[in-house]
Amino acid sequence: MTIVDTPRAVYIDEPHRIRVAAAEPRPPRPGEALVRVAWSGICGSDREMLAGGRPEGFVRYPVVPGHEWSGTVESVGDPIDAALVGKAVVGEGFRSCGRCDACRRGDNNLCGAPYDETGFTRPGAWSDYLTLPARLLHVLPDGSDLRAAAALEPAACVAAACLKVAPVPGERVAVVGAGTLGMLATQLLHAGGPAELAVVVRRPDRVELAHRCGATGVLSPAEADRLAGRFDVVVEAAGTTGAARTAVRLAGRGGRVALTGIPSVDEAPPSPTDLVLNQITVHTVFGAPSRAWSHAVRAFASGALDPAALITHEIPLDDVTEAFRVLSNPAAGAVKVLLRP
Repeated sequence: MTIVDTPRAVYIDEPHRIRVAAAEPRPPRPGEALVRVAWSGICGSDREMLAGGRPEGFVRYPVVPGHEWSGTVESVGDPIDAALVGKAVVGEGFRSCGRCDACRRGDNNLCGAPYDETGFTRPGAWSDYLTLPARLLHVLPDGSDLRAAAALEPAACVAAACLKVAPVPGERVAVVGAGTLGMLATQLLHAGGPAELAVVVRRPDRVELAHRCGATGVLSPAEADRLAGRFDVVVEAAGTTGAARTAVRLAGRGGRVALTGIPSVDEAPPSPTDLVLNQITVHTVFGAPSRAWSHAVRAFASGALDPAALITHEIPLDDVTEAFRVLSNPAAGAVKVLLRP
């Protein structure tokens, strides 16, 4: 095993306290793999951890963040097949028990055991190395772009939403939100052959990106209000105030809606009257079960999903504070920011 000269990791010791320090990789125990991290992403929940806004029980300080990542297997513990060494991989975050009712029906993201996830309660991939159960790994095709693959975790989350609403070719589809999740959802939904694929965009600088990801039309929130009831399928991927209500209003009678964002606790819910009278089915998504990961990885391997289109900034691991400054500056135009060990 080749170890970098001075392995490091980013630590959030407590809210508002972040540092980079030496971190020796932990050798894999039985059933585990040691991965050399190639790229790792930053998402809203990471910013939430630094700000201290993560709900109680969903973070364990001090923590090495990093649940979005790609890398190469460096070594494995018995009885994992040594052929895994050298493979390009991404990995699921939820450390599910595999025994409860939720796990047995395939909803391992809803495991009945206490919440446990890489980058939140376990050391994550804002580091040179990551040790995790080998069962969580998804092997990528040889020659895969590991830079792009680092965004497969959010892709898996919106893949879960797409699987729930199950769009049929020729249906009218809308996406609310033009951030990372919204653009990944747009790519996945575009691959399904919709008759129309509209994206609700608040920021004019995202219009071109939405079209590049497969949108046939781009709507402002005001325009979305005028198209109430037009769409068969709607995926909400914004989490901003009013996004869930917009998604439900866009759905026509008998429509299917998936909500992926987590709005503020005082957010007014969609009207139950609208839901019942129009017989709208609303699905919600928290993370991604294994089947959604498989869906995202297959779409990536086939070329139907290209997360590279969303990557706007690459920042060395040692400059992690600069990454947070970029994300907090609207003028920077950040979509997906990656850390490079």
